[in-house]
Amino acid sequence: MRIFRILAAAVLGGLVQHIRSDPIESRVSVNGGVVQGIPRTAAGVLEFLGIPFAAPPVGSLRWKPPQPLLSLNGAQQNAMAFGLSCYSAVLDPDLADPAEQGEDCLTVNVWTTAKDTTEKKAVMVWIYGGGFEFGASNRPLYNGNKLALDGVVLVSFNYRLGVLGFLALSELDDEGSGSTNFGLQDQLAALRWVRDNISLFGGDPDNVTIFGESAGGHSVGLLLASPLSTGLFHKGILESGALALQQKLNASSVAELRSLPAEQVNNAALWDLSTDPGSTVFAPSIDDYVVPTAPSVVFDNEDEQPVPILAGFNAREEDFFLAHSLPHQTSEDYISSVGTFFGNRTDEALQVYPGSTYIQANDSANALAGDLVIRQQTWEALDTHVLVGGHKGYGYYFTYSSPYSPLAMHTAEMNYVFGNIGPNESFTYTPPLSPADSGDMKMSETIRSYWTNFAKTGDPNDPNGSLPYWPSYTGYGNCFVDLGNLIHAINTPDIDRFQFIRSLRTNSILPLGWRKGVMDN
Repeated sequence: MRIFRILAAAVLGGLVQHIRSDPIESRVSVNGGVVQGIPRTAAGVLEFLGIPFAAPPVGSLRWKPPQPLLSLNGAQQNAMAFGLSCYSAVLDPDLADPAEQGEDCLTVNVWTTAKDTTEKKAVMVWIYGGGFEFGASNRPLYNGNKLALDGVVLVSFNYRLGVLGFLALSELDDEGSGSTNFGLQDQLAALRWVRDNISLFGGDPDNVTIFGESAGGHSVGLLLASPLSTGLFHKGILESGALALQQKLNASSVAELRSLPAEQVNNAALWDLSTDPGSTVFAPSIDDYVVPTAPSVVFDNEDEQPVPILAGFNAREEDFFLAHSLPHQTSEDYISSVGTFFGNRTDEALQVYPGSTYIQANDSANALAGDLVIRQQTWEALDTHVLVGGHKGYGYYFTYSSPYSPLAMHTAEMNYVFGNIGPNESFTYTPPLSPADSGDMKMSETIRSYWTNFAKTGDPNDPNGSLPYWPSYTGYGNCFVDLGNLIHAINTPDIDRFQFIRSLRTNSILPLGWRKGVMDN
């Protein structure tokens, strides 16, 4: 018996020694050195900002996959301020301050309330939107304090954008991988950093949820479809975006491009959001590596990552893309443009997008733009992932309206997801009409609970039953939840329109001219 106790003590002692417990303060050993974050707030949140996750993609590393970061060799690095944002192709200084941009932009940010490395909190990794042309992790809207207080470790990061992130020219493929999706490769590198380091901040590398909106939602869809993301995340949230991409281009010599100043390269491809909000010049493309084939094909073949997803869209997505609606000055104009656009499927199109009156034509033209750009592909990703792939999924339809946020347009849910509701934190490109009230605060608490519950367990519902019940997606009946002023289960909204667009696919591919056509009008 005494020998048994001695052996048991030795084994347990070894286990205790192996499962090391380290307190987490504002100094954390990472990247071969020490990063100094912002001291813990009174509420208990630690912030670490601007931590590099890859070598700076400058000079000869421009238009190269992200390269490993050199060790800090024991040095201390300041992590108390955001790093530079990646160059943006947008002219609007309110969305992308040129003074805060640069090529040395591949950094991550971490918010955590963990006090010990053994806590293993669920991790949420945010991927910002912006049409793959603009965006940054340093926007006040994306501050992770409130989500961290909800019990997750929140991570955000920058990735290369526009011409520096998605210039799909075959000559830039020096590595021979076939990929010039450098922005997507940045995202994968950031996820590998999370896998390798997040336990130092009290996060669980085996319980990582990626979530994003618009181009960030598209990124989640692309990562779900990429074979390179296996094991890097375990759940996905797609807000207003899923499966769109463009074809790869070919061009002549680009030998001198790497020697040009980054600002000159970026300025040559600027994008005017005010006149062209829906289409983008540079975006992910099929590359036979990160994106081997169209994501819709991957999903139809059941080859996507087998993880639970939560996906949805907003009631007024099209309000952001009205410039790209089909012509509809009169009912006759609309019907004619539908005939040009849909060809021999015109009669079917007019059944789901009617236009016998001007009001009908106006509503249908705008709805078609919102469906093709955002809504239908988000639904189709969810529907295919669940019904073809056999994986768990949840669908939402955001309709909430208040004096603070009267239109459930594109991006409107994000203030509520992050809980950063204030006069300087709107992302809908128009200032709030009224201050947020108790209803807005309650809506934010509810959505944050759904999102963080899903991140923790794969189910948005509260085990205590304190939230309105959210049914899992089944493809029939009340299998969506209406995130509105009265939260309740509903049938999939606009399902007839979505199924019609799906019927246009050939071998899982929507004809390129269809999505492009609605954008070019």
